[in-house]
Amino acid sequence: MSETEKQGKNNLQSTYSLTLASIAGQVGLLTLVIIFLALFAGLWLDGRMDSKPMFTILLLIASVPLTVFLMFRVVRSATNRINPVEKSETPEEEQNSGKNS
Repeated sequence: MSETEKQGKNNLQSTYSLTLASIAGQVGLLTLVIIFLALFAGLWLDGRMDSKPMFTILLLIASVPLTVFLMFRVVRSATNRINPVEKSETPEEEQNSGKNS
């Protein structure tokens, strides 16, 4: 294996690792945002309607399936954008595949 091929594989692996790290960061941030929105909305509603823990608990519980669904969507869309590297054919193989068709 030549030095260029090793360098290409290292670059591919580092790109893949950075992609996975960015997906994990997006999912973590999304989870925090949804939980904090549910918490503050519940506290605000409880303060307005004088029903201390009811809305806060309900909104926090309701945020769990929403968070799971949105995490699934984020991960699915990100993994769909990752294209596997396909091995390219040599010029001789391209010519032979054209003759066999």
